[in-house]
Amino acid sequence: MSTATEEPHVPSLTDAPEELHFEVLESRDARRARLSSGVLIVVVGLLLGVLFFSTSGVARFALSDAFAEVQLPTIELPGAPVVAICAVLCLLAGAGFISGRLRNRMPMVAGLVAGIAVVLGFLTWAAAGRDLPFPVANQLAGTVFTATPLIFGALCGVVGERSGVVNVAIEGQFLTAAFAAALTGSITKSIWAALIAAVFAGVLMAALLALFAIKYLVDQVVLGVVINLLASGITGFLFDQLVQPNSRALNSAPTMDPISIPFLADLPFVGPVLFQQTILVYLAIVAVVVVWWLLYRTRWGLRVRAVGEHPKAADTVGISVKRVRWQAVLVAGIFSGLGGAFFTVGSVGVFSKDLTVGNGFIALAAVIMGRWHPVLAASMALFFGFVVQMASQLQTLNTPVPSQFLLMLPYLATIIAVAGLIGRTRAPAADGVAYTK
Repeated sequence: MSTATEEPHVPSLTDAPEELHFEVLESRDARRARLSSGVLIVVVGLLLGVLFFSTSGVARFALSDAFAEVQLPTIELPGAPVVAICAVLCLLAGAGFISGRLRNRMPMVAGLVAGIAVVLGFLTWAAAGRDLPFPVANQLAGTVFTATPLIFGALCGVVGERSGVVNVAIEGQFLTAAFAAALTGSITKSIWAALIAAVFAGVLMAALLALFAIKYLVDQVVLGVVINLLASGITGFLFDQLVQPNSRALNSAPTMDPISIPFLADLPFVGPVLFQQTILVYLAIVAVVVVWWLLYRTRWGLRVRAVGEHPKAADTVGISVKRVRWQAVLVAGIFSGLGGAFFTVGSVGVFSKDLTVGNGFIALAAVIMGRWHPVLAASMALFFGFVVQMASQLQTLNTPVPSQFLLMLPYLATIIAVAGLIGRTRAPAADGVAYTK
């Protein structure tokens, strides 16, 4: 009795393939960030809707400074309709985030539209019916200038934390560097001597951070708070005992003059904003490129990121984790020193107690919002600089906003941005983790 064996089926090109269905799953953290962003945008849209009822007249925006040789036209916008449109755009963008129907690059576009709508709507409400136009050129030039120390502080945080050392001490590094720059500049009357002293002070405070965080394994967050208090105490004591009694000789440092770049500075609108700044502004722009190149295009940068992500693996292949972390923290101290010099020789030329007023913490927020990337962190520093400059400009327009609210606006924007817009972020895996063999 013979049995027939079935031959296995060989698929051919004529067989119809079965349809495959892919489902994109959203993580819990991504969902939380999306919902918090959507709710925040909707709340801001509702606030713009409330402001709509108190908006009257025409809002004017001046594109040129009053003393500019080339006067650009002043833009006039109807106040109430523009505020209403911006409120609707925010509500639509927020609803898109909450519904979860935005795909591909649409969340980025919706966020950008919402951001522009918030700024335009608020400024239109503030400028509508005022005697003076809102100075757009001054706003942008002031943004770049004000954001300069924040950019340096953000780069300081990025370099240090990429190696695994949390730097909460940016504020203290700023303060110490500002004091050193003011004192040295007052004695020598030299801008460059003041900058060198500021960098030395920033590196010295960075060495203190590295000593206790890397060698003695002290909790890095607590250590940063202690260094901030130490810097405030030392500079305050020296200011009261040494500088203030002889302020004419020890607290009258020269200040930096704007440097105009030939041809580029003469461009209408763009020239005064970007090409008529001090040397520290230009150094901040160059520093962003340098840090990006160091971290992502050099062997040293690869080692820094390696010890910040997986120090044991880096140690296994022969990389000295502690040495690389020391190097990264000290390099970061250079940027904090330049940022601290801005507050004295880069602007007013005199030192006062605690004159950095929390800018180091805003720079730390820029690091977190920028996801520990130098370019993104610098962009967030520009955002905070824009808010600070806007608060200053609105005071000149006699807006109905209380002056106390305008003063706290930068810090309020920092809290909202960090807590509501970015959700949970992923820091370097070994950030804040002491390493021992």
